Amino acid sequence: MQIINHKKMPRTHKDLDVWEKAIDFVTIIYRVTKSFIKEEQYGLVSQIRRASVSIPSNIAEGAVRKGKQEFRQFLYISLSSAAEVNSINNITEFRLY
Repeated sequence: MQIINHKKMPRTHKDLDVWEKAIDFVTIIYRVTKSFIKEEQYGLVSQIRRASVSIPSNIAEGAVRKGKQEFRQFLYISLSSAAEVNSINNITEFRLY
C-alpha cells in the first residue's frame, strides 16, 4: 500500500488509500457513537465526530494543493485530528460509554 507517490502528486484525494481508510474510520466512529448516552450528544459525540471528519477532509484539501510541502502540512493536520480522536476515545473509555 502506498500513501504518497513521491514522484508525482495524486490527481485527486480519491486516488489515496489513506483517504479511503479515513472515510471508513469516520463511518466506524459514527456507528460507535450512536450507542453513547444522550447527555453526551452535544459534547463528546459531537467533538469526536467532528475530529474524525476532519481527517479525510484535510487529506482531500491537501491533495488539491499545488506543492508537496503544502500537502504534507495538511497530512500533519490530519494526524493532529487523529490524535484528538484518540484522546476523546481515552476519555470515553474512562467514563465507560
